[in-house]
Amino acid sequence: MDRVIPKEVRQKERNKKIIKYSAIGVGCIVVISLLVSFMRAGVQKKDIVLSEVDKGTIEVSVSASGRVVPAFEEIINSPINSRIVEVYRKGGDSVNVGTPILKLDLQSTETEYKKLLDEEQMRGYKLDQLKVNNQTKLNDMAMQIKVSDMKLSRMKVELRNEQYLDSLGAGTTDKVRQAELSVNVAQLELEQLKQQYQNEKEVRQAEMKVQELEFNIFRKSLAEMKRTLDDAQIRSPRKAILTYVNNQVGAQVPQGTQVAIISDLSHFKVDGEIADAYGDRVSAGGRAVVKIGSDKLDGIISSVTPLSKNGVISFSIQLDDDSNRRLRSGLKTDVYVMNAVKEDVMRIKNASYYVGRGEYDLWVMNGENEIVKRKVQLGDSNFEYVEVTAGLKPGDKVIVSDMTSYKNKNKLKVK
Repeated sequence: MDRVIPKEVRQKERNKKIIKYSAIGVGCIVVISLLVSFMRAGVQKKDIVLSEVDKGTIEVSVSASGRVVPAFEEIINSPINSRIVEVYRKGGDSVNVGTPILKLDLQSTETEYKKLLDEEQMRGYKLDQLKVNNQTKLNDMAMQIKVSDMKLSRMKVELRNEQYLDSLGAGTTDKVRQAELSVNVAQLELEQLKQQYQNEKEVRQAEMKVQELEFNIFRKSLAEMKRTLDDAQIRSPRKAILTYVNNQVGAQVPQGTQVAIISDLSHFKVDGEIADAYGDRVSAGGRAVVKIGSDKLDGIISSVTPLSKNGVISFSIQLDDDSNRRLRSGLKTDVYVMNAVKEDVMRIKNASYYVGRGEYDLWVMNGENEIVKRKVQLGDSNFEYVEVTAGLKPGDKVIVSDMTSYKNKNKLKVK
């Protein structure tokens, strides 16, 4: 027969179970907390990138942005006000010297040019006519001088005759004086004709030079129009790639409007931009490095714009290897402009953690399986290294990969 268990006994058993399960629950919570804490306070070794502090040379550089552009690019503009009649090539086509690209309406321009050709011929005839008239006038005056000279010679003979007769007593003194006066008058008239001839000759020569100069100016204007007319035959000036063409047949194209662009896509350069705060570090002839992925291309700064626009200064880089396979027109690149050299300085690898001179919280290896956060002072940099000015010593191993998810920690385990 069953006995009734006393109430005190049942109470004790229940208390034992409560204590037992409570202890198990607390233990589980502690274990879970420790596991979570352990997992959070650790980092996988395969997920970090280490850089050992060493001593060496840093070519100090400043960062800039760049864009790959063709080394040669020529814009073809319409030399006249016209409209597009035909298009012979499309963008991307290869063109040689003289290859027709498009045709403009040149009818009115050609008509004007033909009128000017007729005017040139007329001006030429007028110039020839002026030459003949001038020569005729001068010849007439030269003939008058010869006639006057002959009259003077005749009068001198008459004077000698009168003097001879007067010496024989057959003449008179009055006749001798009259003959002398006639000779003197004829002499003055001859000199006057000669002076008039010289003056007329100089005037005619000056007038001829003016007319010839005006004719030459007109011919230069005509040659300029002929060149404009030839340019209006839109052709490629060299062997290249047609990267743009206005293919809207019938479209009006005012004088100076861009109608085509040809580029040499076998050679390239880089157009860079840098904040104007670093403008004093960029100069023509300076060295620069262009990074395309993991490839680095050396170059020389060929030109720098003298003015700042929207807070940036533009410059161009002539690459040593301007036909590298990685170069593509329009490709964005990182550019590093070299401006100083520092030797025998502590340095670590450059990475995304570096944004400029100043103090940083970097993670440093503290033994085999532990890293600690340390205050480090960093200086100048280039695309490979960053200068360490304080907080580290040669041989220290520093994490240069992204550790922003652990910014609230001071110590971590390395797993």
